[in-house]
Amino acid sequence: MTACLLCGGAATTVLARARDTRFGVPGEWTILACSACGLEQTDPLPSAAELKVLYETHYNWGGERDTTYTDWRERLLLSPLYRLLLVLDGDVSFHGEHGTGRLLDIGCNEGRGLVLYGRNGFVPEGLELNAKAAAAARARGFVVHAVDLAHFRPEQPFDRAVLSNVLEHALDPRAMLRDVHRILAPAGEVWISLPNARSWLRGVFGRAWINWHVPFHITHFTALRLVALLEETGFAVVAARQITPALWVAQSAIAWAFAGRPEQPRMLRQPLLLAGLMAIVRGLLFPLLWLANRVGRGDCLVVKARRI
Repeated sequence: MTACLLCGGAATTVLARARDTRFGVPGEWTILACSACGLEQTDPLPSAAELKVLYETHYNWGGERDTTYTDWRERLLLSPLYRLLLVLDGDVSFHGEHGTGRLLDIGCNEGRGLVLYGRNGFVPEGLELNAKAAAAARARGFVVHAVDLAHFRPEQPFDRAVLSNVLEHALDPRAMLRDVHRILAPAGEVWISLPNARSWLRGVFGRAWINWHVPFHITHFTALRLVALLEETGFAVVAARQITPALWVAQSAIAWAFAGRPEQPRMLRQPLLLAGLMAIVRGLLFPLLWLANRVGRGDCLVVKARRI
């Protein structure tokens, strides 16, 4: 029987025969839930070596450039429209945060976020294991460390560490947070966003919910389980909220509409389709999304915690 990654408790099946809805990675996985602490996890777990190959082949940044999708994405992220979207749709990447001090973006990909953090007053650096992505970020002029967080020894501590949709990818989330604690200055903060295991959209879209994201998402946290793990690893939560980005709803809707069809991954990268669905979701479903966030059933958990 598979044991819980965090507490060792017995785990039972939540979802069987889950498939990758984003990139079409072949295979099937099971989502298990711990009967003791409530953490959900993917089974079987990929090895670190397997994940490295998967990321460099499908995820993060595999070298795609000069396509309609990448061109529109770059234009949007650096435009005033994106700043407006952060206000209206929710900021899962902390791109709207302003401040000073040293900031480490863990899993910085090709460095788009570093550009925004720098514009907002921080002195940003990145941590990125994907060699192609790290090189692209360095080409933008940023310091990017291509080393595993467990082996990262910065010369100076950081004031902020960003885990934007990263913690759920860790094979050992407890160890990741302990390492973040180690590299932060006293009273430094970690900013975390990740999918909510109690999201109402799981029930709406079923196995097409975009945030199952097997085999890349190793764990699925509830708000209570995340807070408990932060406290266990030396943090105090200073702010917590839930948001449901229209982008995530649109992606789940596309994954559901094209489930089982070979064009599903390609349809998830159609800018006009995504933009149209996002407008519909934000315009028509705003009261429902707001209510879901208020009652703890939003699609994304957003938490800030201070090192103690």
